[in-house]
Amino acid sequence: MDEELELRWMRDGACRNYPAAAFFPSDGVGVDAARKICADCHVKAECLEYALEARIDHGVWGGCSERERRRILKRRRQEAAAYAGA
Repeated sequence: MDEELELRWMRDGACRNYPAAAFFPSDGVGVDAARKICADCHVKAECLEYALEARIDHGVWGGCSERERRRILKRRRQEAAAYAGA
């Protein structure tokens, strides 16, 4: 699949109506504000999955902070290891 088609969901994100800086906050208040924008976004799942697959370290993607995405990736690794060991 070509990259343009693969990233088409980006143009439909609720974030398109806000400055990019809103999703790269420097504090918890900013993270909460970004999460509120993401809350009802209909491409939130695609956004989160993109950030996880691309290992994006900064910003709020799919309503999740950097720390939350690290936890998701860790849980997925643990689940994959448990599945492989079963």
